[in-house]
Amino acid sequence: MANNLQQLYGNIDIYLFDQLLKGRFDTCAKVLDAGCGGGRNLVYFMQNGHEVYGVDPNPEAVAQVQMLAKELAPNISAKNFMVAKAESMPFKVETFDLVICSAVLHFANDSNHFDAMLRSMWNTLKPGGYFFARLASDIGIEKLVLPLGNSRYALPDGSERFLVNEQILIEYTTDLGGQLVEPIKTTNVQNLRCMTTWCVQKTGSPKAASQERTFSL
Repeated sequence: MANNLQQLYGNIDIYLFDQLLKGRFDTCAKVLDAGCGGGRNLVYFMQNGHEVYGVDPNPEAVAQVQMLAKELAPNISAKNFMVAKAESMPFKVETFDLVICSAVLHFANDSNHFDAMLRSMWNTLKPGGYFFARLASDIGIEKLVLPLGNSRYALPDGSERFLVNEQILIEYTTDLGGQLVEPIKTTNVQNLRCMTTWCVQKTGSPKAASQERTFSL
């Protein structure tokens, strides 16, 4: 049984798997994974007739996902997978029904970089499309993280990340012209780090980005 699940879904993010089980993305024909790595979150989509695209700043990762697509869905062009950064999406606005962004946004250099990455990805979503993100937060470990400046923090696990909190995600949901399709959910890993799932549907037009956006945790 485990092997069958592995073949069907690959090494998928468990919270993305949850959305698939709920049928959330059944009607999402055109899918982008921004920060796709080797394509672990794209196996299901490749094997079930979705038009799949991916970007990653690492050329080796892009080569891996191209090989994965060649194996699982030969009809998908290798050109669908490109070397690109999240803040510089090489796609037209309102292109995708679903944008996946797993473990990417917490690598932002500062709040302006975070804003640029998020809006660049969001702009590629069609009206009614979904944005699925997993990112580091301080939710539940607010007193255990150490500020380093520029909205970056040292975590108890020894890593350094750009962190958000629930208020920031709620504000962005509104500013982007979206609505939550799931409550914001956070997994606390023994008080060492916290990863938050943010699942939003595009329902309106985003507000203009501010010149200087500052976050407070």
